[in-house]
Amino acid sequence: MNAVCEICGEATDGRYLCERDAIALAARLAQLPALDDELIMHLAPARAGFGELVTSRTAGPRSPINESVFDELQNSRAGEVVRSWRVDVQRVRWPQHSPPPPAGLAADCRWLGMELEWIAAEYPAAGDLAREVRSLESELRSLVGDPVPRRQRLGLCVASTDGEGGACGAVISRLPGETRLVCRWCRCVYEAKDFLMLGHFQPKESA
Repeated sequence: MNAVCEICGEATDGRYLCERDAIALAARLAQLPALDDELIMHLAPARAGFGELVTSRTAGPRSPINESVFDELQNSRAGEVVRSWRVDVQRVRWPQHSPPPPAGLAADCRWLGMELEWIAAEYPAAGDLAREVRSLESELRSLVGDPVPRRQRLGLCVASTDGEGGACGAVISRLPGETRLVCRWCRCVYEAKDFLMLGHFQPKESA
């Protein structure tokens, strides 16, 4: 039995992914097809200046296309990686079935999303799947100029954990727009109205 989430280390009562990381994986699977479709819009290199698009006529020795985007489109790496995970999940869950026929990135992401409850609870490679999908999202976002938002550190958890005033001390951070946070260690809940309080009560050495 798996005791903790393979991504964040949070206790999971036997599941391979905690609820938060399962939800994050579902969101990434839903986003991958749109990011992959957007690549075609970025085949042309970045503009050399205001109003000046780099083309084969003005680029000189430079390529008239964005080679990183072209390589991704040509190799269809995202599609191949997600496809391999769909095949493996089906192999583990239904070993008596033959591999699924080719379906495309969107269909494979949708299929994995529909099986996510089983994946989080029963699939031993769930952590590797989540990490690879996260890596794919980061790569595609970098190619289309839409980087993954970075977490903002709010401070250390100040919830008392020993009844004598001792604080939990785990790092509390959030993504832009998040208004409800749960400490991964003591499970204390912080709402948006608590964020300023959290900063006010930080230990002096961590402020």
